[in-house]
Amino acid sequence: MAHTTNSNPYISMTSPRIALIHATPLAVSPINDAFKRLWPQAHCQNILDDTLSQDLAKEGLLSNDMIQRFMDLSQYSLRAGCEAILFTCSAFGTAIEAVAHVSGVPTLKPNEAMFQEALNLATKINPLKIGLIATFNPSIDSMSAELKDLAMSQHIAIELFTVFVPNAMLELANGNPQVHHDLIAQGAASLPHCDVILLAQFSMAAAKPTVSKAILPLKTPVLSSPDCAVTALKAALQERQETPQQLV
Repeated sequence: MAHTTNSNPYISMTSPRIALIHATPLAVSPINDAFKRLWPQAHCQNILDDTLSQDLAKEGLLSNDMIQRFMDLSQYSLRAGCEAILFTCSAFGTAIEAVAHVSGVPTLKPNEAMFQEALNLATKINPLKIGLIATFNPSIDSMSAELKDLAMSQHIAIELFTVFVPNAMLELANGNPQVHHDLIAQGAASLPHCDVILLAQFSMAAAKPTVSKAILPLKTPVLSSPDCAVTALKAALQERQETPQQLV
């Protein structure tokens, strides 16, 4: 498939344009807040198709048509001059991989960096017990597979425990963030003892302090995706700057 490439092979780190592609409006604020704190020089272009999550929940599988929609969104962002793409939707791993294969720019899944940070704990713990909490049920299967594949590729033994928290996303959408946070904290408390707890979706990031407080006696680290993703994307563009790409 033909794809768009930027005319300048040198990436400008002064104010790079970053495409943030969302499948739910609930992910927009958390990742933009993370950019403001960690990389304020970046210019974020938010692209939202809120029917993606709805259609995935309805169809129950990631169809070829849906993958093509991800391709179309990424091509739009490249034509707009974006120098990197970050997807904030955790349930669409296969589609994101397809985009990354052809985009020609750094393209990150939402949870890659968070997964790696969790797996880095395995230097001290074997097997590593990981708790994964989601408020969008389709995220669990796709993220579990992605995390297990990454651990296997690095020869890291893990035990994965998952929890789906129904109604939390609805509470957040209805303007009840503290109820959302409390429901997620209850989900965390229901997990067996874990070495690290992961919040599956970008929309869950603001619940981190509430979750950490709920499990404080255990001192279990709680990771969320946005901060890890921004840091990883900045590093990827820095590396690309230091190693200029040849024009295709």
